[in-house]
Amino acid sequence: MKKRIDAAFLGGLLLALCLPVEAQQPMKISRIGFLSETSRNGSNVAAFRQGLRDLGYIEGKNILIEFRNIKGTQDRTGSDVNELVQLKVDVIVSPLQSAIRAAKQATKTIPIVMVVNTDPVATRLIDSLARPGGNVTGVTVVGSELGSKRLELLKEVIPTLSRVEVLLMADSPSSPVAFKEYESAARTLKIPLQSLVLRRPEPDFDSAFQAAVGRHTSALIAPTFPLFVRFQKRMTDVAIKNRLPSMHEQIDFVEAGGLMSYSANDTDSFKRAAAYVDKILKGAKPADLPVERPTKFEYAINLKTAKQIGLTIPSKVLARADKILR
Repeated sequence: MKKRIDAAFLGGLLLALCLPVEAQQPMKISRIGFLSETSRNGSNVAAFRQGLRDLGYIEGKNILIEFRNIKGTQDRTGSDVNELVQLKVDVIVSPLQSAIRAAKQATKTIPIVMVVNTDPVATRLIDSLARPGGNVTGVTVVGSELGSKRLELLKEVIPTLSRVEVLLMADSPSSPVAFKEYESAARTLKIPLQSLVLRRPEPDFDSAFQAAVGRHTSALIAPTFPLFVRFQKRMTDVAIKNRLPSMHEQIDFVEAGGLMSYSANDTDSFKRAAAYVDKILKGAKPADLPVERPTKFEYAINLKTAKQIGLTIPSKVLARADKILR
């Protein structure tokens, strides 16, 4: 009997001694690299952080976000990407195609989660939506469907719509893809479509938009190129000055003074990006995670801008808007 008690006592003592050692094991802190042209306090970053919190991640406790604000040349983008690779982050997240492409070239092993507005298959970031292959996956808006919707909305707001120009960047590999996303829809709707090419480092919106007015352009469509994000206030101000209605691919541009946007709900998209990060940190491979497409969309109208350019928005259109800025 005494031997049994001694054995039980010793077993309990050993367990008690082991527990502090177990408790002292450091918790793994995963590092996420986040590359963006917006502020670290921007709405998209906030949505991503909230998505991580919803999944049980706490910054500083079990996760760290290495934020890099990309503002500059392609060389600067490459430098920021290489810095994250050298830090051996566990995952890289970005809404910028240039950053995703640079990251893909810099590493074949670190998983990359994208949140992009262009077709990643057409731009050769992935093999297919169902089987992305390589180390890139995430959320994408395949633009042809949204392109058609944006043109339809422009036609509703401007019944006399006779010519639309799509703003493109001269040196961007995304430009041909961005234009193609609107081209077929424009043919179906019988709307003449023209490209309006701008150049780095500072796009000359004044000259470009004055020339568009001279060509009797009815409206502009502005794809979300990183440089346009940086100069969004300048772009929208010059469009208003020239009384040019503008359609955008992100609501931020409407908040900056653009006329309208029809886009995926960015908050939802970046929360879904956090879900990809969670799956990858738990062992999933990017090549095996199908790329998702948004399910929530937003239509935003800036009534103040409409008034400034002398445009009346039909009440039936306003009734369908998710957000109206007055």
